[in-house]
Amino acid sequence: MSTRKFKPDDTVDFVVVGSGAAGGVMARELSQAGFEVLVLEQGPRFTAADFRHDELDYWFNGAITNKLDTNPQTFRKTAAEKAERVTEFPAAWYAPNVGGSSVHFTANFWRFHEVDFDERNRLGAIAGTTFADWPITYDELEPYYTKVEWEVGVSGLAGASPFDPWRSKPYPMPPLPVKSSGVLLERGARKMGWHPYPAPMAIASVPYKGRAACAHCGFCIGFGCEMQAKSSTLYTMIPEAEATGRCEVRPLSYVSRIETNAAGRATGVAYFDKDKREHFQKARAVVVCANGAETSRLLLMSANAKFPDGLANSSGYVGKNLMFNTYAEINALFEHELNEYKSAQVTRVVHDWYDTDPKRGFYGGGGIDSRIGPMPIAWSLFAPPPDRTWGAGFKSLLESLPRAMIVAGHGTSLPLETNRIDLDPELKDAWGLPALRMTYKDHPDDLAMARYLQDRGVESMQAAGALEVWKGSVAESTGGPHLLGTARMGNDPKTSVVDKHHRSHDIRNLFVCDGSSFVTSGRGQPTMTIQALAFRAGDHIAQFAKRGEI
Repeated sequence: MSTRKFKPDDTVDFVVVGSGAAGGVMARELSQAGFEVLVLEQGPRFTAADFRHDELDYWFNGAITNKLDTNPQTFRKTAAEKAERVTEFPAAWYAPNVGGSSVHFTANFWRFHEVDFDERNRLGAIAGTTFADWPITYDELEPYYTKVEWEVGVSGLAGASPFDPWRSKPYPMPPLPVKSSGVLLERGARKMGWHPYPAPMAIASVPYKGRAACAHCGFCIGFGCEMQAKSSTLYTMIPEAEATGRCEVRPLSYVSRIETNAAGRATGVAYFDKDKREHFQKARAVVVCANGAETSRLLLMSANAKFPDGLANSSGYVGKNLMFNTYAEINALFEHELNEYKSAQVTRVVHDWYDTDPKRGFYGGGGIDSRIGPMPIAWSLFAPPPDRTWGAGFKSLLESLPRAMIVAGHGTSLPLETNRIDLDPELKDAWGLPALRMTYKDHPDDLAMARYLQDRGVESMQAAGALEVWKGSVAESTGGPHLLGTARMGNDPKTSVVDKHHRSHDIRNLFVCDGSSFVTSGRGQPTMTIQALAFRAGDHIAQFAKRGEI
């Protein structure tokens, strides 16, 4: 941990808001480039020894995720409705701690494909959406995808999927060992004529850069990794940033405003410490990496006389175009025990439906993977089909968990201007700040694609010899962990928030880099792209600063 501590009256080169997938990368890149960097993180800093295998506490009590008592949220489907307070899982679900959601994520690490960046040009407009192309291409981002794989640490097998985009280097680590679910998905998929391949994962399959290999404990999704095998920025980027002696990570620091001067330049940020005392940190530039929900909330909360609609919001697009990625799953039971509770969630993926196919009659693409799915408590609550929620049928289902697996479908989410994050006009959080309000209703094509992938999951499990297969519900979204598109990048300041280098169009020394800058959703796993964008943005921002252009 760094011993660097900035003084209250210091003016740092960069304040980075958030320490997750993007913020951790940004801290490392800017501090290694020679700049003084202060990272403000609203949550605590955990060590590997702090993490526990406690399904109840981590999944249901929010041990490391945002809590609705102190950070309440409201949700509605349309602007015509009154938003209701969220009472169970957060609508915008993330992990406020050093490392952010890279601490508790599944670690699926798909690259986007070429089509993700120019699909609007290929397909044309989609009525009722703000479907658009990115201002960058896959070719421009590819070196940074490779940098993520080698610097952060990703295991996989290059060339294993015929649908993968080109790459300049192989993965630095071999894929994780295949699990029972991976064997069965591969068996069923090959019988269907599909192309399963080893899942790329941000988990060390062998010792890597001083971190241990995966111990196959099974506590990945929703949990911190005490082995440090999961390639969270807590274990990778943050320590390397601190090792420069130019970076301080300040946990339990809840940023409430970005301040600007009369010239319209960012001057620093106001934040609350752990005792709810307010401070101001002066900075020559501000980089917001707070996630696709909290980033737009912060920009809107920072409204002032010069920027009455919020910072970086001359387009009116801050908070709008929220995308989640669609998700659907099927459960399968087999004759013999699979013991899926062991090891990483995912070891095999199928991407035969990655591209949009007009023959389907709707927009969308994606893939399926095989996984452990829920642990015992979640299995008992969410897995049972309607006819097995009580009595002997329920008892037999509970006993069948060792023989169970899931096939999960991950797909596209169309950008709609009506899907958004803004400020609730009534509800406040524990610091007296406006609560986050989410308005979201799925485009019909998104739900159609989810059902399509779900059907492919059924076919794969039937072909693999499952004794029983049933579908989970494909319902309209009420939130999720993939928070994308709310400060999209683009060349036109009228229809985007930041430019292709993540500099806000309106404020020269204000940058935004996280899932909010996405233009399209990709096919289900955004973190790899979030980090590639952060490496690219860090490179360009450092060059701007060295040339005196900030």
